[in-house]
Amino acid sequence: MKHARVIHQGTAHNATERDGQLLLDNGQLVTFDAVTWLPPLAPTPRPRTILALGLNYADHARELEFKAPEEPLVFIKGEGTLTGHRQFTRRPPDVTFMHYECELTLVVGKTARHVKRDDAYDFIGGYTVANDYAIRDYLENWYRPNLRVKNRDTCTPLGPWRVDTADVPNPMALALQTTVNGQVTQSGNTRDMIFDAPFLMEYFSSFMTLQPGDLILTGTPDGVVDCRPGDVVVTTIEGVGELINTIQ
Repeated sequence: MKHARVIHQGTAHNATERDGQLLLDNGQLVTFDAVTWLPPLAPTPRPRTILALGLNYADHARELEFKAPEEPLVFIKGEGTLTGHRQFTRRPPDVTFMHYECELTLVVGKTARHVKRDDAYDFIGGYTVANDYAIRDYLENWYRPNLRVKNRDTCTPLGPWRVDTADVPNPMALALQTTVNGQVTQSGNTRDMIFDAPFLMEYFSSFMTLQPGDLILTGTPDGVVDCRPGDVVVTTIEGVGELINTIQ
C-alpha cells in the first residue's frame, strides 16, 4: 500500500492511494491536485533521527574523484529540512552549484537495537524517495558535509509515498532516475550501493537505538548537475514513487 500525508481544505490527513486518487482518513476521495503534499511520515512523539549516507555508490565516489569508503560515511540531518512532493526548494541567490541527489530512503518501522543482518528487513517499515539537495559552494568536507550544504530549509523533498515493505520485494534491485526539465540526467540502480539496507540497519543499530519513524537516506549514484531557479526536478525510484520538486 502507498501511504501519504497531505493537507486538504486546511486540515492535515493521512491518506492512501486508491485507483489514482487519494483516500483521506475521513473517507473522502480526492484528486492528487486537490491537496498540498507533506512528507509521507506519521508524526512521532519525539524528534526523528535522520541519517544520510555520503558516497554510498562507487560511481558517485569516482565522479567526485574519491576512493570508495570502507566504512559508512554518515551525516545527520534536521527534520526542518524536509518538504513534500510538488513543493519548492529555495536556491540561495549567491551560489554557483546546487545539485539534486535521488536516494532510496528507509523508514524504520519498530525499535531497533543490535539488529542482525538476517533480521534487518523485519525492522524496516517502508520506503520512500528523497531528493537530498546539496550546495557545493558551502562544502568544506566531502565526507561529512557541513550544515549549510545539507540542512537548509526545504532542501530535502521526500515522498510522495511511503510504500509498505511487502510491496517492495527486493529494495536492492530498484532503478533510480532523475530528470531536469524532462531530460534524464541521472540513472542508477540500488544494487550498486556499497553498503546495502541490511548492512546499514545492522551497522547503525549496533551503537544507537533506531526508533519508529527514523529515516536512513542511502546515498545517490553519479550524474549530478547544477539546478537553476525554475528547473523542475523529478526523482524516481522504481516501485516506490516519482517525487517532483521545483527550484525557486
